[in-house]
Amino acid sequence: MASTRGQASSPSSSKRPAPKDSISPPPLKRKVQTAISKSAVANFFTPASQKPKDRTIWTERSPDDDTPATLLVAKYLPEPKEAGEGRSWEKHKKRRIAAFDLDSTLIAPSSGKRHAEDAADWKWWHHSVPERLKQLYHDEGYQVVIFTNQGGLILHPDPKSKTPKSHKSRVPAFKQKCSTVLGRLDIPITLYGATAKDIYRKPRKGMWKEMKDDYDLTDADIDHENSIFVGDAGGRPAEIKNGITLPKDFSCSDRNLAHNVGIPFKTPEEFFLGETPRSFSRDFNLANFPFAIQEDAVAKVFTKTNKQDIVLFVGPPGAGKSTFFWKHLKPLGYARVNQDQLKRYDNCFKAAISLLEQGESIAIGQSYVSLADNTNPDADVRSQWVDLAKKRKVPIRCVWFKTPLYLCEHNDAVRSLNADLNPEDRQSLPKLAFNSFASRFKEPKVKEGFQDILEIEFKFRGTKEEYGIWGQYWV
Repeated sequence: MASTRGQASSPSSSKRPAPKDSISPPPLKRKVQTAISKSAVANFFTPASQKPKDRTIWTERSPDDDTPATLLVAKYLPEPKEAGEGRSWEKHKKRRIAAFDLDSTLIAPSSGKRHAEDAADWKWWHHSVPERLKQLYHDEGYQVVIFTNQGGLILHPDPKSKTPKSHKSRVPAFKQKCSTVLGRLDIPITLYGATAKDIYRKPRKGMWKEMKDDYDLTDADIDHENSIFVGDAGGRPAEIKNGITLPKDFSCSDRNLAHNVGIPFKTPEEFFLGETPRSFSRDFNLANFPFAIQEDAVAKVFTKTNKQDIVLFVGPPGAGKSTFFWKHLKPLGYARVNQDQLKRYDNCFKAAISLLEQGESIAIGQSYVSLADNTNPDADVRSQWVDLAKKRKVPIRCVWFKTPLYLCEHNDAVRSLNADLNPEDRQSLPKLAFNSFASRFKEPKVKEGFQDILEIEFKFRGTKEEYGIWGQYWV
């Protein structure tokens, strides 16, 4: 290897002597500023065999065999201790789990910006964080883990996509930062990073299940009452405290994850600083939708009053239209016309005309295919079906699903992420689908040409086993 030192100066290149009669004082020598630390320089000249080994092992995982990896996992193991140094309880499973969010809980950008600029842009959220986590592991017998949503990371970008290069380069920087953080803690710990809106993303339980598998734990093994999840997404509203404005939490996902897995929740302020809990709220509160034994018969929900008619569904995606059809209209002999299956809007009309000519009663329930073909949101769209009913000389009835949008998003997530509740293999819808319906929606009126309008308030209709899935937080 060539020497990194500068070459000796030749006589011709030696410095000139300063003139005797200088008209100004010599310039002050300024200390050269550099962004390179002494440790980095020392590390550069350290032989590879003498450099400390990175104790972090990175892996990737997929929600199923047909999907590219979306979960990033970092497992850190300290240097093995000499014989006799370890504690006896370290040889056994740790039944208490201390789980933490990462950003704004354990660390924060040292630049003061909302998001870190690079791998070095971080500091501890509070100076007590590292020692508190070490205490949890060494003195209190907790298994410490990290669950973090990292939607800005793309593990396997589509080469044909127009994803900016800056997004594609975030994964190495994130790994470098996390390796440093875990190294500073220097306790056995695993970090789980969800990069997509799938089963792994909080508040869904995917990362918790991966943790149980990694540590060979069952629900019966875990001391849920004395475990804890700490995160900043606690659903707290903005408030002023001691003259300081405390901002609103961006979501309630951390609190909801703790609810889903059945362990207590605390914010960083409560856990690390001992502050009094602030109030919180959820847009969607499961407590308002408890499980109830289904006693209503089909006739009490929907009654067929005509020999042949058209039933037009009105409601946002995820409002429960498909479930309503299969449980209440299909048994009464109704045929279904659905744009999810027929794809094109005009195909729905062709199918409807054909079925009516055969003497069938039909239920019209287009679902979200495009912004232009949302589920009968206004009178202009509905008038096309009213006109068809007039031409075919059959009555047309309306079933209006008055399901709030937050419930629709919840239902959509439950359906798309649980195969047993998704017989039609529906894909998760973008938030734009729900907002589009809301922006166009006009309440249906009998004067539009309907024989009657049946209003359906949302109520969970299913088995106790199905409620066990539905009755979790998914969004």
